[in-house]
Amino acid sequence: MTLMLALSLLVCAAMLGAAVLAIHVQRVAVAILAAGLVSLLASVQFLFLAAPDVAMTEAAIGSGLTTFLFFFVLGRIRGREQGGKGHD
Repeated sequence: MTLMLALSLLVCAAMLGAAVLAIHVQRVAVAILAAGLVSLLASVQFLFLAAPDVAMTEAAIGSGLTTFLFFFVLGRIRGREQGGKGHD
């Protein structure tokens, strides 16, 4: 088994572990972070597959922007639940 194949299998196993964590965890913030980790590991996998353009896009949008957007919306929802003002 080559080193690249072993690293690829290790990243796949880590992705599966993070995905299971995202599904079964009880806290929403941890689930969002685990989903971002899955996306980040997918971008590493794309680098192993010699697709750096797809890896950069996945890291920027899938891991970075989506995770930020989820936390932004979560903060807005929690603010309304605690009696804060909304921008309706």
